[in-house]
Amino acid sequence: MRLVVLGLCLLAFAASSETARAGNLLISADEAALPPASDATKIPALTRAITRRPDLILVSPSKSVHSPFDLQFKFQAHGSSGIKPESFHLIYLKKPTVDLTARVRPYIQATGLMMPQAEAPAGRHVIEARILDSDGREAVGVFTFEVVK
Repeated sequence: MRLVVLGLCLLAFAASSETARAGNLLISADEAALPPASDATKIPALTRAITRRPDLILVSPSKSVHSPFDLQFKFQAHGSSGIKPESFHLIYLKKPTVDLTARVRPYIQATGLMMPQAEAPAGRHVIEARILDSDGREAVGVFTFEVVK
């Protein structure tokens, strides 16, 4: 009887760790195989304004990483405005585009995003991130990183 209970516990633990591992999937192999978006390399033009847009900084990954890696963005508002974390969007620039926002939503806070052990297949990946501040100003960034085997 103890052996059966121990076996069931081990099976439950294995299933839960696999579920947790799958929960950090950032980009699937099928999505990575899609053709690149025709405008994936275009960086949004920055324009001058009287007030400053929020900062949207990709802290991690660096240019080249192994999977899994920590996906980390830093958000910073300016003046008396604050960041609206619910406005964050992450788009994988493929044809068609892939919205990654739902996958990273649990890891978003007002100060940034920290998704530990994010998984992506080997290859070059181009993502677009967007966030608003409380005054409605939007920061947009296009970021490229490469996952190596």
